Amino acid sequence: MADEIVLLSTWPSMFGMRVRVALAEKGLKYEYREEDLRNKSPLLLIMNPVHKKIPVLIHNGKPISESMIIVEYIDEVWNHKSPLLPTDPYQRAQARFWADYVDKKLYDIGKKIICSTKGEEQETGKKEFIECLKLLEGELGDNPYFGGENFGFVDVSLVTFSCWFHTYESYGNFSIETECPKLVAWTKRCLEKESVSSSLADPHKIHDFASEVRKRLGIE
Repeated sequence: MADEIVLLSTWPSMFGMRVRVALAEKGLKYEYREEDLRNKSPLLLIMNPVHKKIPVLIHNGKPISESMIIVEYIDEVWNHKSPLLPTDPYQRAQARFWADYVDKKLYDIGKKIICSTKGEEQETGKKEFIECLKLLEGELGDNPYFGGENFGFVDVSLVTFSCWFHTYESYGNFSIETECPKLVAWTKRCLEKESVSSSLADPHKIHDFASEVRKRLGIE
């Protein structure tokens, strides 16, 4: 009996895109359901009653929430190809650490750049964002991927932010390529993978979406 896989998400969500990348890496077919976060579906509220957030992966009727928990679940259940986490316990712990760092830092700092109405707060956000990316670039080093030679867990956690880079640069008035050339080279390398390029949203559509959000907030 074939697995029934359903993904609840929204198209601009870098968190939902992580799940799409992981599913594509494993070559899995699934049903995608777009959610309207201003009018959440009964299914989303039933499947994630605690946080009521996307993404949610529903596997044979059972829900899994939180993007990197879902990615790890996918890696464990469909372990026949494209392993995302290393087998070595220390390396696994390091991968989880850096994915957690991305989770705790980038999204909230990015919001400061896009949604701030105060120039000073936006400047602080820009400075913190660049510092985070430089730290991640240092962790990447001269490796092709964060996992070394192979695309893996940390790459999945970070690469989906890359389709938001144009928006961060536009509103923050800075260049990520100037600040972090190795990280941008890594992004381009990841985008050569079908699993990534087919799962990430168009950067210009993301910019249009962010502009609409700013208008709703009264910033534009």
